[in-house]
Amino acid sequence: MMMDQPKACGDTRATATLPLLPRISVVLPVHNGEPYLDLAIASILGQTFTDLELICVDDGSTDSTPQILDRYAAADPRVRIITNRPNRGLPGALNVGFAAARGALHCWTSDDNIARPHMLERLAAALDDHPEAAIAHANYSVIDDHGTVTGYQKVGPASEILFGNRIGAAFLYRAEVTRRLDGYDELLFGVEDYDFWLRAARSFTFVTLDEDLYLYRRHGASLTDRRARAIHRLCARIILRELALVDDPALHAKVLLAHGLASRVDPRLGMLLKALILSPSTALLRLPAIVRHLAAHLRRHCLYGTI
Repeated sequence: MMMDQPKACGDTRATATLPLLPRISVVLPVHNGEPYLDLAIASILGQTFTDLELICVDDGSTDSTPQILDRYAAADPRVRIITNRPNRGLPGALNVGFAAARGALHCWTSDDNIARPHMLERLAAALDDHPEAAIAHANYSVIDDHGTVTGYQKVGPASEILFGNRIGAAFLYRAEVTRRLDGYDELLFGVEDYDFWLRAARSFTFVTLDEDLYLYRRHGASLTDRRARAIHRLCARIILRELALVDDPALHAKVLLAHGLASRVDPRLGMLLKALILSPSTALLRLPAIVRHLAAHLRRHCLYGTI
């Protein structure tokens, strides 16, 4: 998968004077992000770490997103705008943005989320303190439509990434990671981030900060809510791909069980059956959970006529 050059997909606008070689490049892909875009942009431009560029990729928006972006670009020379026509989807917009990135460290954020003011400072310091690491990540809070905190998510060590996306929403990584992985897989819209981290974990070291550095918004219009079934099935596909590299049958079975039991929209019967075949003893230890899982999906089928 080749990284796209921004000029090939639309116009690129920026102020006349750009900061020279910013240390951090933040990509903000946006498609019709009007409701929360101001908050997302302000949270990046208001970071305590100021040596950055914010690359806003307008992915075919039809609302007031272009006007909002223009306003910020006119006021702050760190803001650059790339316009995709037509819409490329999230992973495509990310690839376009990072193809234009000039910083030694890369980060991206969503148009409906908010970075806490010291997020980039703390993540950059973690990478400075751990030169052997290529990726730093941290905990985050979950907020609703109104910005009210509804939950808190502790991220796990990358060593457990096969069991789920333990990296979270607050992260910073060296530009080498982008180059080595050749960006985000545009065929995996919805799980492009998990796929990216799975591939990264094969070659790079992570450092985990036990700090709350981000506000992740869950609302009815978010991608994770609107595309739940497709996302779960894509996730199953990439997990099976990674498990082809795992030789330990018991670990293989544990990962299959973890993902098989995690989905509320897809019963993942194939995963559960494969786990039983690979390691019957491991699967039998989870028998009560398997029974509850299957019963819940059976009820769902009876109520809604779908598995």
